[in-house]
Amino acid sequence: MKDIVTHLARFCGALREAGIAVTLGDEIDAAESLAHVDIGDRGEVRLALMTSLKVEPRAWPAFDYVFDRFWRPDGPRREGETQARRKRRQAPRTWPGQDNPLTALARTIAERGRVGPVDDDEAPGPDGGRPGYSPRALLRRKSFEQCSAEELAAMERLIEQVARQLATRRSRRLVPSPRGAAIDLRRSFRRALARDGEFLDLARRDRAVERPRIVFICDTSGSMDPYSRLALAFILSLGKVARRTEIFALNTSLTRLTPWITAGNLTATLARFARNVEDWSGGTRIGECLTDFAHDYLRQVVAGDTSVLVFSDGLDRGATESLETALLAIRRRARRVIWLNPLMGDPRYRPEARGMKAALPHIDHLVPAHNLESLEALLPMLGRG
Repeated sequence: MKDIVTHLARFCGALREAGIAVTLGDEIDAAESLAHVDIGDRGEVRLALMTSLKVEPRAWPAFDYVFDRFWRPDGPRREGETQARRKRRQAPRTWPGQDNPLTALARTIAERGRVGPVDDDEAPGPDGGRPGYSPRALLRRKSFEQCSAEELAAMERLIEQVARQLATRRSRRLVPSPRGAAIDLRRSFRRALARDGEFLDLARRDRAVERPRIVFICDTSGSMDPYSRLALAFILSLGKVARRTEIFALNTSLTRLTPWITAGNLTATLARFARNVEDWSGGTRIGECLTDFAHDYLRQVVAGDTSVLVFSDGLDRGATESLETALLAIRRRARRVIWLNPLMGDPRYRPEARGMKAALPHIDHLVPAHNLESLEALLPMLGRG
């Protein structure tokens, strides 16, 4: 099984070296197509691969050249090959549902990456490495604390692209739209009543673009240093497409960061945060800071459609009673409370710290936030009703 996976991956890699564009989704399609043909029939295999890999007519000669190398390594056809091929055709075929290893092959390749087309910069390159993995894909999965300065800069650029996904995420709620896909019968009848019962046109509705309100409370203590910069970059990028975003920093005291945001200049904004926030990279008193937030800002910035995100490792040595009381007040007013904990990137992590254990009964979701991929998974939660 491993040999088949390796052989198909090398074949697709050789096609890319020959200048034929082959994506990870095409490789998965190719594996699935081979499960439906007689793999002993070289002609059927060729047609199946050429079709599933979407080879353009101008690239057929190059495809045939690579195909001959990988699927007929003995070179030109020898005498007696026709007779052997006829015998293979008479042999029973292997079809799905009969323990066909190629069905497992398709599943194996699918498990190694997403199904479907990938972006140009995510397409596997002709480096002979593991198929479907690009520098961008690896960067999305790399923990923030392991990134170099150059990787952090590249990560910030990717974060802006991820945040734009929120601007196109549609909710289940239907709103009036002149070119909507659904017909609004009630509004259509109202229009007809004003026109002596004539249906001159139909009112339409479409799914609304979800633009949530976000309050982000970021732990900027020393233990959060490897993560806080990119988390703030992520939420600042989200703020460009959300209806309203409020940002607070907590360490030994609570600081409202929203007035210090410089539009369109992420680097300047993050530098101003680090320069002006008292005790940045210092200690932390999560319970007291959340209590100050509930007392001073809760009614101003949190409403029934607001998602409150708390970004912290929960390592608080203070009294847990104030933490529980503050979270209870926030939960009663907000749409949802999501706690993002970067320590959850370690599979051995358990929420046993006093602050984290006290917070669990009063939050809706506890999610990891150690890399870009985990932050991407947050987007569906923000748009969920």
